[in-house]
Amino acid sequence: MPSRVGVTVAGALVLILAGACGDDGGGRAAERVRLDGRTSPTAVTTVSSSPLPAPPSPHATGGHPSEPDAAPPSQPLETSLPSPAATSSPLPVTGPPRFIVTARAPLARFPQGSKEAVFTPVRPAVHDAGTGRFVAEIPLPEGVRSSWQLLAAAPDNRTFVLSGWTGPDSPIRLFRVTLGDDGRPGAPVPVPGFEGDASAPGHALAVSPDGTRIAYATTVVGGGAKVSVVDVATGLRRDWSTRVSPVVSGLSWAPDGRRIALVVMGWGVGVLDLERQDTDLLAAARLVRPAGGVPLLHSVAYTHGDVLVYSAGHTIERVPAGGGEPQTLARVPMPPGASATLRFSLDGTGGHLLCTHGWQGFRVDLADGSTVPVPLTGGERPGRGDPHAAW
Repeated sequence: MPSRVGVTVAGALVLILAGACGDDGGGRAAERVRLDGRTSPTAVTTVSSSPLPAPPSPHATGGHPSEPDAAPPSQPLETSLPSPAATSSPLPVTGPPRFIVTARAPLARFPQGSKEAVFTPVRPAVHDAGTGRFVAEIPLPEGVRSSWQLLAAAPDNRTFVLSGWTGPDSPIRLFRVTLGDDGRPGAPVPVPGFEGDASAPGHALAVSPDGTRIAYATTVVGGGAKVSVVDVATGLRRDWSTRVSPVVSGLSWAPDGRRIALVVMGWGVGVLDLERQDTDLLAAARLVRPAGGVPLLHSVAYTHGDVLVYSAGHTIERVPAGGGEPQTLARVPMPPGASATLRFSLDGTGGHLLCTHGWQGFRVDLADGSTVPVPLTGGERPGRGDPHAAW
């Protein structure tokens, strides 16, 4: 009999994808999944979606890593990457971003009277950062059947890491893409030897300033969360985990490549020291902004000057990485019906923030707090699904 967590995850896979409803026409093969998350016998393939996190432990909101149930999950943690720090020369930042990359989960719909969802694969896309105009579709690597929502940008606005779905009960695969100066993508390059858990495709992704490492956060089936630092050339990785919370929703590399800012649900905003030998995530991290009494924390960026920029509800705040009083930078006027949390991407200059609600992008100037709409247009099945965006 499947475990309770497994059943919950399987149901969540279908329900979340159903929220990104779209038609199944357009020439690309539609795919069918039952409500219980299992493949229909007549299906060609099946597209899955990001699971809802497991319920937090009773101690999650308190953030007490010393509690008995706060010990790291029992699954073995990978330590094949000798040095997780990324200390090569950073990729050059040439100015404000010119391109936005978007990625969606496969589109889903339930035919009338059917308990089987029909899914349509989609590809990531490149857009003009100033206008949102469609520039190009991003090809998928061999073995990847559809894009997935998880993506991240390096500071140069040319190097991106994306996620792709590979098949029913199969893992999420990560791959790199480099854009030319005209925004056209080169061939996708898979991250070798590393695959995300099929039942927990991940919550956050970040690219190191030098482009040699990625940080990847996922829920651990059975309880807790895990953060992995992966070498993009070899696939070797280093893992940290915790059972205090099931979700690490935000990750961002420090400019020196030796630390990672993170947002842990129920714990707060903190900094992970990559030179610490602990595999317990919160033992290796330092809490900077506790979650207690703060609107829902979600995204974070580690900026020059040793400052963390993070979202608390729809407000953007900053706080010194060493601790101190937070300051409000901007309040983003999201439309009615928007999520209570704010997922954002900070550009390489540290001056502009990008967030989305459906196909509507918002460019936030952190110098004066002003917000400019950037409607995302064109591409494969425009207006369908819920794209995530990075620049």
